[in-house]
Amino acid sequence: MKKITPTIATERNYTVEKEKNLPISSYFGEDTFNDKLMQAKLPKVFYNKLRDSIDTGKNLDIETANAVAHAMKEWALEMGATHFAHWFQPMTGASAEKHDAFIEIIGPGEVIERFTGEQLVQGEPDASSFPSGGLRSTFEARGYTAWDMSSPAFLRKNGIGITLCIPSVFISYHGEALDKKTPLLRSILAVNRSALRILKLLGNRKTKKIVSNLGPEQEYFCIDMDYFYKRQDMVLTGRTIVGAAPAKGQELEDQYFGSIKERMQSFMHDTEEELYKLGIPAKTRHNEVAPSQFEIAPIFEDANIAVDHNVLVMEKLQQVARQHNMAVLLHEKPFAGINGSGKHLNWSLSTDDGINLFKPGKTPHDNIQFLVFLLATLKAVYRHADLLRASVGSAANDHRLGANEAPPAIISVFLGEQLTRILESIEKGVASDASDMSIINLGISSLPIVSRDNSDRNRTSPFAFTGNKFEFRAVGSSQNISFPATVLNTIMAESLDEVSELIEKHKGENIKQAVLDIMKEELPKVKAILYQGDNYSEEWHREAEKRGLPNLRTAPEAFRAMDTDKARKLFEKYGVLSPVELKSRYTIRIEKYCKDIEIEAKALCNISSSQIVPSAVSYQKELAESIIRTEKALGQDADLGAQKKLLKRISELISGTQESLSDLKALLATAATYHEQARADYLCAEVRSAMGEIRKKVDELENHVADHQWPMPKFWEMLFVN
Repeated sequence: MKKITPTIATERNYTVEKEKNLPISSYFGEDTFNDKLMQAKLPKVFYNKLRDSIDTGKNLDIETANAVAHAMKEWALEMGATHFAHWFQPMTGASAEKHDAFIEIIGPGEVIERFTGEQLVQGEPDASSFPSGGLRSTFEARGYTAWDMSSPAFLRKNGIGITLCIPSVFISYHGEALDKKTPLLRSILAVNRSALRILKLLGNRKTKKIVSNLGPEQEYFCIDMDYFYKRQDMVLTGRTIVGAAPAKGQELEDQYFGSIKERMQSFMHDTEEELYKLGIPAKTRHNEVAPSQFEIAPIFEDANIAVDHNVLVMEKLQQVARQHNMAVLLHEKPFAGINGSGKHLNWSLSTDDGINLFKPGKTPHDNIQFLVFLLATLKAVYRHADLLRASVGSAANDHRLGANEAPPAIISVFLGEQLTRILESIEKGVASDASDMSIINLGISSLPIVSRDNSDRNRTSPFAFTGNKFEFRAVGSSQNISFPATVLNTIMAESLDEVSELIEKHKGENIKQAVLDIMKEELPKVKAILYQGDNYSEEWHREAEKRGLPNLRTAPEAFRAMDTDKARKLFEKYGVLSPVELKSRYTIRIEKYCKDIEIEAKALCNISSSQIVPSAVSYQKELAESIIRTEKALGQDADLGAQKKLLKRISELISGTQESLSDLKALLATAATYHEQARADYLCAEVRSAMGEIRKKVDELENHVADHQWPMPKFWEMLFVN
């Protein structure tokens, strides 16, 4: 895919290159300080020490750190870098970095390039202006970044500048986690310990490490940049807060997996090339369901690296789009009335010797192991469905969850028909009548069978088993995936420990029979979480209520799950988040929700007052003058009933919009008197409702006002003229 020939101008007035594709393998990871490069650049003794620290989590001695820093610097300088930066993910959800030049003064007017082990291992960015949820005061500025050795350093190329970026954690002066990465790393350790414990009980003594794997499918919209900059709502909020539905949306079902347009494929090509240079294994690209909606999906990676890579994917999509005079929209619902965007988070656990713990195997032992991890997952999701829902809560995702393209706010698990039947058979203690040709048994003739690769996909399920992994479909497209992954790993660690304790009570018994006895006892307690039908249906909402499953329809409702004793005990027990760290995440999410709604409401007021109403008044004046002139010309013969009716309706909508704007401003003033949870609840219930009423009037005006007088691009232009 790499371009190697001169550029030519196209009739579209943007520059592309004639392409001769090189194999991706020839340049994959060339902008990363990866394992292959470390072996080449480091003396063997230092490479082995670094590799041991990465694999075991041991601290790196200063001599080795200096050697690594020197090798990194030399490579970065060879590649054209002038600065280095500790690259971290504060609780904004985006990435952050402070660039420092490699230079050091050695005499009057003389410098050299130098980068030490101390500079590599630790940095000190200002911590005062990032969200902290009460962990830090504004005047407490000190914060520390620390090198995360498990994620490769990389080069960030922006314009003519090149910077060596060092993936890092971000902590406060007193050691509290101020970022997204630190809790994730802790959760990876927690699930590793708990999974190893249960594997040893099942007789596995050779596995030394459990890896949490993620594969986030990234959905996004892409429109022409000229349209984007003509929409204040898109620039400020990431979505259209007004806009009438076009005559055609997605109802013809002709976009999904359709032929990719030339301009879009050129953009995708350039994006993927940049991702491959960063060692990001982008595998799949295709048109999504809605017009101008697309998806990019990677190959599975270690959870920590997958999170870093997904942040870079989002940044590269937007960066490369600008080079093509396009804008990538990552908001969960940029256009009302058509599909929104999610980030289906595929999650699994595997051993260091390559065994996927969510995949039925070839031996009875493998299948017993599979059933144990399946049971643990069901227990985890059943107990902490509210926390999983909270992990994906946001003002943006509230527009999407429960709509006709996304899972509802009710968390349930889909396993597929045959696997569900097998669990039912185990619960009842009878043999299964499954007859699939790919069946595997559990090594005891009287016990049920397990089928491989037998589950259909259920696009309506928020947590679906898809053969060898679980797909958490409720994650939002703009979201940093670290917290949902942190929750999954932590609740799984707790559940695995509980199953381990149950197995330990059967010590000395036949392990296969013991596991099946435990499943027979435990499945009835958690089977309410299983649902194989249409999660969009009203019947499921009623059924879920009967089962006692939480239905947290809005983000403010869901966030409460983070402020409970159950959540505090869970995260503290596994060393993932202290009570004060968890409280900070809850507070930050509430604050972010409130700010998002308030920004949208203020933008709506500005757009309506300065653009919509003036345009409507101008058209109203034009229409009124036309009626007067026509009546004067035709006299009694003038039949202007329809025109006068239209004029009256436009006048009513203008007046109604202005009245509703006054009401919205009053509601915002009232919201400002509330704090934290109460403020979020009020904004959700009152302000969002008022915004919806204004939108109805504005969208009706759009369908009446002359096209040339409407002050912003319309949906049909943005979605279909690209």
